Amino acid sequence: MKCVMAIIRIDKMNETKRALRDAGITSMTATGKVFGRGKGLWDAKVIEGAKNDTPEALELLGKEPRLRPQRVIQIVVPSNKVETCVETIIEANQTPGPGDGKIFVLPMGEAISVRTGESGDAVLDI
Repeated sequence: MKCVMAIIRIDKMNETKRALRDAGITSMTATGKVFGRGKGLWDAKVIEGAKNDTPEALELLGKEPRLRPQRVIQIVVPSNKVETCVETIIEANQTPGPGDGKIFVLPMGEAISVRTGESGDAVLDI
């Protein structure tokens, strides 16, 4: 059993939910708006504007890169569903530009249903 944690663009949330549902993965947890950034420091349009000495673009190029709003989703799946889950998230979120997000696959020691007390893969909705 593994936990697939993905950090995605907020505007890709509905598309991601639909894609996962269509792939047979129905349960997930989403964290509200979070903020972060990857290694890419600046928007290409801002850089182009700065090259052209546009005052607005120059103002945006402060010393610190801005954090972007994102969404974090967590999906616990049996080990044999990890590849499907990861591929589905990639397909739903991949664009030609930077900032599509990251996916982390974490080991899960145990899962227990609060209502029934069942444990293991039996508690997963897959």
